[in-house]
Amino acid sequence: MTRDITLIGAPVETGAWRRGCLMGPDALRTAGLARALRELGHDVTDAGDVAPIAAEVKPTDNPAIRDLDLCAGWVRALQEAGNRVAADATPIFMGGDHLMAAGTVPAMAARAEAAGKPLFVLWLDAHPDIHDFVSTESGNLHGTPVAYFTGRSDFAPQFPDLPAAVDPANICMIGLRSVDPYEKAALAASPIDVTDMRAIDEHGLATPLRAFLDRVEAADGHLHVSFDVDFLDPAIAPAVGTTVPGGATFREAHLVMEWLHDSGRVTSLDLAELNPFLDERGRTALLMVDFVASLFGKSVLDRPNRS
Repeated sequence: MTRDITLIGAPVETGAWRRGCLMGPDALRTAGLARALRELGHDVTDAGDVAPIAAEVKPTDNPAIRDLDLCAGWVRALQEAGNRVAADATPIFMGGDHLMAAGTVPAMAARAEAAGKPLFVLWLDAHPDIHDFVSTESGNLHGTPVAYFTGRSDFAPQFPDLPAAVDPANICMIGLRSVDPYEKAALAASPIDVTDMRAIDEHGLATPLRAFLDRVEAADGHLHVSFDVDFLDPAIAPAVGTTVPGGATFREAHLVMEWLHDSGRVTSLDLAELNPFLDERGRTALLMVDFVASLFGKSVLDRPNRS
């Protein structure tokens, strides 16, 4: 099945402490993302990069939070960019740190709601990103999008009112392996479906992912995939500022992408936390392009030997 795919650059780096993620969208372009998708028969449009909306917001009571005006501007801008995507197009949001999901996911939830469908979210990440303005000790707002787009915490008036919230029961997190005590308690109190790396080591990826995709199918839902580079083991993907050993292997990640393709349910995609400043001759960007190609139809039999 061919698709109309819209590439949208989200060069956000104010949600994290380490700079470099603003180069992520151009690294994915240079690595050949559009070309790889076109070779699979898809129609691809590059809509360019989003720019943050100028914002001056009220400070929070947490002095650790940094770059709040810029972060708020990015959330607003990415929600608006998501709202402009044609109803029949598949957007790929090229990040940028994971604060981007505070803009992209609510926009996709509103899109699904307008179509009369529920939105499901597959969160591929080492971290649950479920902190809020009060609980974050680092002040890095790339650790907050899940709390925001589920409506779990109050982000007003700094972040815009949610156009549509995501039901936590419709979220599946796979690959977690860096969860602090606050996040552990938040997840325990939530219906979010969590498969950490220990569960993957013991039981594999097949059971939780297939069960989740079966739920999406049964509900005839839209599926947004939010893919953080640190879902992967840093041995294969070093270009991320939040490396955590013990992540998904090359074949595990490809298997996830292949199952997502087979499901036919993916309607939008985030590529988050790619920091080319930390990469080795573009290897992580090239790897991400290869994974996206798997999601959109590239099979094992299509893969040539690498030089």
